[in-house]
Amino acid sequence: MSIKIALVTGANKGIGFEVARQLGQQGVTVLLGARTKASAEEAASKLQNEGFQAIGVQLEVTNAHHISELVHFINSEYGRLDILVNNAGILLEAQGYEGDFLRDTFEVNTFAPFFLTEALLPLLLKSDAGRIVNQSSALGSIELIGTNEQVQKYATPAYSASKAALNMLTAYWAQSRKDTNLKINAAHPGIVRTQMGGDNAELSAEEGAKTAVRLATLPNDGPTGGFFYMDNQLPW
Repeated sequence: MSIKIALVTGANKGIGFEVARQLGQQGVTVLLGARTKASAEEAASKLQNEGFQAIGVQLEVTNAHHISELVHFINSEYGRLDILVNNAGILLEAQGYEGDFLRDTFEVNTFAPFFLTEALLPLLLKSDAGRIVNQSSALGSIELIGTNEQVQKYATPAYSASKAALNMLTAYWAQSRKDTNLKINAAHPGIVRTQMGGDNAELSAEEGAKTAVRLATLPNDGPTGGFFYMDNQLPW
């Protein structure tokens, strides 16, 4: 059986790096995407030193040229892609952001994974068992924002709406590719100790990566078109 090839966006730190590491532990060759070539290669070097097959690739997810170059690289080097983890994301409202926080949040959290996924779909469809994982958030659940006090406490308009939109894309892709080998799901990582989650969050990055890794390595009888935290399905 050939070695699986995975691309993880925003993989130079935090949850993305741990997703890449845990995929590497399962024998997957991982392409670590980051905004700069230097940061991508630095992260990949850490995994290489642990004995994993890791390659750093420059991918600013809003950059169409980066996407085009990466698609060409994956096609010429491997001829397919087995796993795509759309992990890169931003939470601008917690930072006192002075720009257009709504548009800029959607650019990274929703538009970027849409255009990247659409560009990579032909390569994912060449896989015997393609898997797409969209790193979402319970803060993007329309049901939970009406019923869950913790979600109500932390939800913000731009971040929550961008993740709700990503959830819809997840459901759309799963439905439109239901007759293929692709499985497409959304993950809630939990409240994780990262730059976004803060130092007092309940989970480590290693724990926060587990849901995405599970969905990225689903067996053939695994689910598609769902929203999960660990083994639990969440409401859209």
